[in-house]
Amino acid sequence: MACDQYSCALTGPVVDIVTGHARLSDIWAKTPPITRKAAQLYTLWVTFQVLLYTSLPDFCHKFLPGYVGGIQEGAVTPAGVVNKYQINGLQAWLLTHLLWFANAHLLSWFSPTIIFDNWIPLLWCANILGYAVSTFAMVKGYFFPTSARDCKFTGNFFYNYMMGIEFNPRIGKWFDFKLFFNGRPGIVAWTLINLSFAAKQRELHSHVTNAMVLVNVLQAIYVIDFFWNETWYLKTIDICHDHFGWYLGWGDCVWLPYLYTLQGLYLVYHPVQLSTPHAVGVLLLGLVGYYIFRVANHQKDLFRRTDGRCLIWGRKPKVIECSYTSADGQRHHSKLLVSGFWGVARHFNYVGDLMGSLAYCLACGGGHLLPYFYIIYMAILLTHRCLRDEHRCASKYGRDWERYTAAVPYRLLPGIF
Repeated sequence: MACDQYSCALTGPVVDIVTGHARLSDIWAKTPPITRKAAQLYTLWVTFQVLLYTSLPDFCHKFLPGYVGGIQEGAVTPAGVVNKYQINGLQAWLLTHLLWFANAHLLSWFSPTIIFDNWIPLLWCANILGYAVSTFAMVKGYFFPTSARDCKFTGNFFYNYMMGIEFNPRIGKWFDFKLFFNGRPGIVAWTLINLSFAAKQRELHSHVTNAMVLVNVLQAIYVIDFFWNETWYLKTIDICHDHFGWYLGWGDCVWLPYLYTLQGLYLVYHPVQLSTPHAVGVLLLGLVGYYIFRVANHQKDLFRRTDGRCLIWGRKPKVIECSYTSADGQRHHSKLLVSGFWGVARHFNYVGDLMGSLAYCLACGGGHLLPYFYIIYMAILLTHRCLRDEHRCASKYGRDWERYTAAVPYRLLPGIF
C-alpha cells in the first residue's frame, strides 16, 4: 500500500493518518481488490507448478555435469523415517523461464509487466492459498497424517496452527508439502517477479537502470543456486526440523514472494542509477557473499557425503565424534566438522547470506528505508535461527555439543558473536 499510494515512503501513510489528512479506511479504500483476472492468473500459475512438480520426472541430471536430481533420499526424521523426494526444481525453473522469455520475444500471450500490473490483486490470491494450505495441513495432521509418529501436538491450538503438526505432510507418494511450497511456487516466482518489475521500469522510464540489473542478477544467482542444490536442501533446518504449518505454508506463499522482492518493486517507483564505483562495489559484495555462502555449504555437504573422508582447504578435516538417540530409541553416531569455514564460526555460511542480502539493498541507494527491510529481516531471522539450531543441537548431542562449542567458540562473527 505504501508503494502503491506513497511511492514506497513508509512514513507517508503514518504522517497522513497522524495529521488527519487521511484515515486508515481511506488508504484501504484505494487498495485494489482481488479481481477475476488475478484469480485466474494465480490459479493457472499454481496449477502449472504442481504439474511440473508431479508429472514431469527430472531429466536435467542426465545431461548437466555435477547436478544431482531425480529420486533422492532425505534425512532421517525424528521417528526414524527416511522419505524419498522427486528433485526437479531446476527443471521447473528452466521451463518456466523459457516459457516467459518465449512469450516476451515471440508469442506475446501476455505483457511482461503482468505481475506488476496485478501485484495487489495477486497478493490477496496468495493469502487465500497460504491460509488454505496451512488450515488443510492442520486438519490433515489431526485426522489423516502421513506419518503419525512424526506428528507433534503441543496442546496449544494457535502454536499447532502456526508451527505445524505434521513433519512431512504428503498427498500420495510424491507430493511433499514442504518441498513444493518451500521451492515452488514462491522461489520460482521470485526471478519472474523481478523480470516483471524490470519490464515495468522500462515501460515507465524508457530504460532499465543498472541498479535493477544488479538486483535481478544477484537474486537470480541465489535462486539458481537454490535449485541446483535442491538435494542438499533436503538436509537443511526447514526440511529436517521444522513441521509444516502457517509459518512455512503462508510464509512461502506470501511472505517470500512479496517481501523478498521489495528491492525490485522500489526501483520501479525510484529508478536509481548507480555510479560505476557504487555498482562495482555492490556486485563484488554480492559475489563474495555468494562465494562464502556456497563454499561453506559445499564443505559441509562434502563432509557429510564422504563421512569425513575428504579434504577441506587442502587438509584432512578435524572432527568431533558424537552420538545421539532418535525418537524411536535407536542410537546413532555422527561427526561435527571443525575445519574450513566451519572452524571459523559455527554458522559462517550465514555471513555470506547476510553479505548477499546487504548487496541487494545497497543497490537501491539510500533514499528510503523500505528496500533495507530485507537485510534487517535476514539479520533477525538468521540470528534467531542460530540460537534455535544451537538449542536443538545442545539437546540432541549434550556434552558432545559442549566440546564442539569449545573448539569453535563463535556462532556467527569471530570475535563478536
